[in-house]
Amino acid sequence: MIEFSIILPTLNEEKNLEFLIPEIQEELTHLKVENFEIIVVDDGSTDNSKSLINNFHNKYKNTYLIERIGEKSLPRSILEGIDNAKFPFVMWLDADGSMPASTVSKLISIQNKNLDKVIVGSRFVEGGGYKGIKKGEDTSFFQIIRNIYNSEDSILAVFLSKLFNKILSKILRLKVKDLTSGFIIGKKEYFNRESFLNATYGDYFIMLMLDLGEKKIDCIEVPYFCDIRKFGESKTGSNYIQLIKRGLPYLKLAYKLSRNNGKNK
Repeated sequence: MIEFSIILPTLNEEKNLEFLIPEIQEELTHLKVENFEIIVVDDGSTDNSKSLINNFHNKYKNTYLIERIGEKSLPRSILEGIDNAKFPFVMWLDADGSMPASTVSKLISIQNKNLDKVIVGSRFVEGGGYKGIKKGEDTSFFQIIRNIYNSEDSILAVFLSKLFNKILSKILRLKVKDLTSGFIIGKKEYFNRESFLNATYGDYFIMLMLDLGEKKIDCIEVPYFCDIRKFGESKTGSNYIQLIKRGLPYLKLAYKLSRNNGKNK
């Protein structure tokens, strides 16, 4: 079995981490994984996340806390986790509980059989599903809206992410369908630092997929159902102004890539 580090970038996700970390630990115990670690990279939480992780460390010696200093940044939080990872494979996922621990185990199992490939958790391949869609149900559009509305997620944020993914999928010639996934495992050496350093928010993942494509590193997309947020506030944005700020880097990147594609034709 591969040796790997799991990175959880977090900002005020205490209540979600309280469930997520034990669930991951339990899943990996059933998988009989011996060498792994969970690195929680805290980006300046004002809740009790830090105390929670320190307490978890007493129970799970392989669970650690890194406290970031400086301007808040999702991509740089992930990069700091990668830089501090001691194992050759690294995985990261959202700390809000939207990415199930059972899928964490699934991605690791597939990586173990495909050592030279990168494994991506995907909402947009057959068998996957987006927030508001319930597994095993034929969920109508209005039911999706109702499910998201009754959660702690932003309806606007959910559909904005889906919209950007569709736009970028049309522009880019990549095999990966979920270009805004953020749920991934692969060899530490495969992940380019510049993809994180040059990004503002979730746009890092698009840059990462482009870089992997240029390196001819194959990706396997594994379907999963993205759960709605149970606790806390969405970091993508809860109002139009926040969503526009989050969305601008995606739009700029899409514009830049479309111009480059036009020049290359």
